[in-house]
Amino acid sequence: MFQATPRGSRRLAVSLAATGALFLTTVVAAAPASGATESTENTDVCESFRAAGDNFAEYCIGEEAANDVAATNTIPGVDEIASTANLRQIANIPKFGGFASEGAYDSDLAFQGNYVFAGNYEGFNVFDVSDPSAPQVVSQVVCSGSQGDPSVIGNLLFLAVDQPRTNDSCSSSVSSATQESSWEGVRIFDISDKANPRYIKSVRTDCGSHTQTLVPSKDGKSVYVYVQSYGPSASAFYCKQPHDKISIIKVPLDNPTSAAVVATPVLFPGTTGANSTTGCHDITAYPELDLAAGACMGDGVLFDISDRENPVILSQVRDTNFAFWHSATFNNAGTKVLFTDELGGGSSAICTSSYRTNQGADAIYDIVGSGADRKLVFKSYFKIPRLNTTLENCVAHNGSLIPAMGRDIMVQAWYQGGISVIDFTDSANPVEIAYWERGPLSDTRRILGGAWSTYYHNGYIYSNDIQKGLDVLKLDDPRTNNARAISFAELNVQTQPSYPACTTVLRNRQNGGLDITSGITCLDGVTVNGATKVAPGAGLIAFNSTLNGSVTATGASVVSIVESNVNGSVDAIGGTVRDSAVTGSVKTS
Repeated sequence: MFQATPRGSRRLAVSLAATGALFLTTVVAAAPASGATESTENTDVCESFRAAGDNFAEYCIGEEAANDVAATNTIPGVDEIASTANLRQIANIPKFGGFASEGAYDSDLAFQGNYVFAGNYEGFNVFDVSDPSAPQVVSQVVCSGSQGDPSVIGNLLFLAVDQPRTNDSCSSSVSSATQESSWEGVRIFDISDKANPRYIKSVRTDCGSHTQTLVPSKDGKSVYVYVQSYGPSASAFYCKQPHDKISIIKVPLDNPTSAAVVATPVLFPGTTGANSTTGCHDITAYPELDLAAGACMGDGVLFDISDRENPVILSQVRDTNFAFWHSATFNNAGTKVLFTDELGGGSSAICTSSYRTNQGADAIYDIVGSGADRKLVFKSYFKIPRLNTTLENCVAHNGSLIPAMGRDIMVQAWYQGGISVIDFTDSANPVEIAYWERGPLSDTRRILGGAWSTYYHNGYIYSNDIQKGLDVLKLDDPRTNNARAISFAELNVQTQPSYPACTTVLRNRQNGGLDITSGITCLDGVTVNGATKVAPGAGLIAFNSTLNGSVTATGASVVSIVESNVNGSVDAIGGTVRDSAVTGSVKTS
């Protein structure tokens, strides 16, 4: 059953318009006949999520719409774990302190060095994962306001608030969007002392901040915060219709307390085409390529962000199988985008036999053309190939790339559908290569839970589970183990970083030396019998390899030797030698 709040009335219009006839049929089938008594059970399961805000209640599909489960897989029992052999959990920190209650939902993640910043509807946690198998709590900041998505850069953390509050303080309470005094937007914290983050600034934005994306300025002196929000209403004071825009905050890094909204570009003007798209749910920026991909409710959008304060639409697509364009991920080359569809608002049981494999799924698009003529071209869908019970909320949600050599591989959260790893190197034929999931939280009622965000960072998979807390997993697969050769000092998944792209991948014995004159040569389990030389501008990435000879590089684009043995010396200024044994001298600085 759909019920629209004042902040959700136009969200419903977008959902119905974008999903097409089949989704409308599903909703109608779930509704009571004229004059019939409405199902109390259906009302309860959806209404129980209303206090959480977001679109959990607005888009919730009741149990009558998903009651035909004919599972071919064995569904694990309550709190049981099912997985492929190559993906295993190595640690868990349950929710605690001010976040222990069922209604305190864990949300998004950000990373900096050995620290994980885990968002929650009540604030955020800081964990030290120097030993990923034994994470340590560093601090918990209680500062309520859904949905608490964090992003980090340097000594700053940005926290999204998409809930009208009585004021901008951490002691505020829930307010009404109709009140002029209400506040919602972005909070800024100083995290130079991870054990004692300090709240230093707030910025109000129209309709709040459901999600936010950091986009560094080209001169490196500032960072822009792209603020995504939606759900306008005629009665809302700061969230008027139409809301076909985003807000852009500029934050001088040397004076973050002067942060302010500098632009509110209208992305979907007019009354045709995208008139029902009232803002974006999420935007993933790829700053190095001056691109961004927007999951904008009823539309998937490719932007040119060369001018950080004035994004320009390059391509805009719709899909009758998509109910709510939710998030986006580029491949490393910037030639593909994987979009997700959050049919049912995240609170519904979409991974049952009542829904097709192209509903509540991923859609993979190639980016074709060049410059201003680049377009999104549909290639395929992907949905996890397992059925869940009607008591498990399950739909495509947040994920990130795994920087595997020569392949496009992604790990992704599916709420109570668990965690899935997919290879979409062939964008027309994506394949799941690993999964891990818990059984339902209850066998008597639907509890909102499961993996909210699941991301790969420096060799491990981190997943923020709405009810179970922070999970750490290890993926052991020959297709992805070499991703450990790539590490990031900082990672905000919606600010997608690039990593060195292999032009040649070697996986066999190399008799004789290796002379790399151009491109980036990647070694995965290779034995090189002879000296390795890297010419200026060329690159070498060696993982789990044995180099029987010296390594020399001058002016190389990248030299990274990880989990390898070098029987000789390494002379590579600016290079990295990590978790490796070297018999000779090492000169990297």
